[in-house]
Amino acid sequence: MQKKVYIIVLNWNGKEDTLACLESLRFTDYENYKVILVDNGSEDDSVKAVKAGFPEVEVVETGKNLGFAGGNNVGIEYAIKEGADYIFLINNDTTVHPDYLKELVEVGESDKKIGAVGSKIYYHGEPNRIWFAGGKINWLRNKGEHIGLDEIDEGQYDKIKEVGYLTGCALLIKREVVEEVGVLEDDYFLYYEDADYSLRVKNAGYKVIYAPKSKIYHKVSRSTKPGSPSYIYYHARNGLVNARRNGNLLVKITIYFYAVYMFLKQIIKILFIPKKRAWAFAVLKGERDFLRGKMGKA
Repeated sequence: MQKKVYIIVLNWNGKEDTLACLESLRFTDYENYKVILVDNGSEDDSVKAVKAGFPEVEVVETGKNLGFAGGNNVGIEYAIKEGADYIFLINNDTTVHPDYLKELVEVGESDKKIGAVGSKIYYHGEPNRIWFAGGKINWLRNKGEHIGLDEIDEGQYDKIKEVGYLTGCALLIKREVVEEVGVLEDDYFLYYEDADYSLRVKNAGYKVIYAPKSKIYHKVSRSTKPGSPSYIYYHARNGLVNARRNGNLLVKITIYFYAVYMFLKQIIKILFIPKKRAWAFAVLKGERDFLRGKMGKA
C-alpha cells in the first residue's frame, strides 16, 4: 500500500497563484495523498475561491500571518494528527510535473536513514532553466546557496545525492523525522527556516536527499521580491541566526567578524552609493536585530 502523504500549500493573499498550484496538484500521479490549504489570514477572498473551486482540499485558517514556518507548522501538526506517513511542503507559486510525488516517495522509501527529500526546481517561465538542484551552506558568508542556479538543464544534476540543505519550496519530510526533530523554527518568520531544518535533520542522523526526477516549476518570490528591503533584512538577520544556531564553534566565532565587515560595507554604501541606501539600511537593521536577539516578523 502506498504511503499516505499530506501536501501542505501555504497561502497569504496569493489567490491566483494558489488556484493555479491546486489545479496542477490535481494531476498528481500518486493515489494516497491529501491536499491541505493553510491560509495565513488572507484578505483577497483566497479561502472562498479555494472552497468553491476545490472542494476536495481541506482548508485550515490560521486567522493571521504566522510567516512561512508558522503557517506550515499548522499544516504539519494537522497532518501528523491525521496519520500522515509523509508531509510535503510546496510553495503556492509553483506547478508540478505529474509524477513529482511518486519520485520523491520512492527515494524516501529507499533508505530508512533518509529523513527529507527535495525536488529539482525550475523557473516557471523558463522550464528548462534550473532554480534549485540541491543546496549547500556557505559558512564563510553565512548563507545558503542553490546548486545549479540559473543553469540550463543538460542533465548535469541528474544524480540522486545527499546535499547540505533543501528548500522549503518543495520538501518531503518523513513522519518519524517530525516526531524526533520537531517542526520548523517559526521565529525566523521568513527565510532560512528550511536550511535550519535541514541541518537539524542531519544532526539527528538522517540524510537530506535531492531527487532530480521530481520536477517542480517555481514562479519565484512573488510575495517578497528578491532585492527588496524586506528580502534583504530577513536574509541578513536569519543567515547570521542560522550560523549561530547550527554552525560549528569556529563558525559561531567568525560570524561576529563577518557582521563587522558587513557593517562597514553598508556604511560605505550609505555614504557613497545613494541608490543602495535602502538595501544597506535593511542589512544594518537585520544585523542589529540579530545582535539584540530580536526574531519573528520585522
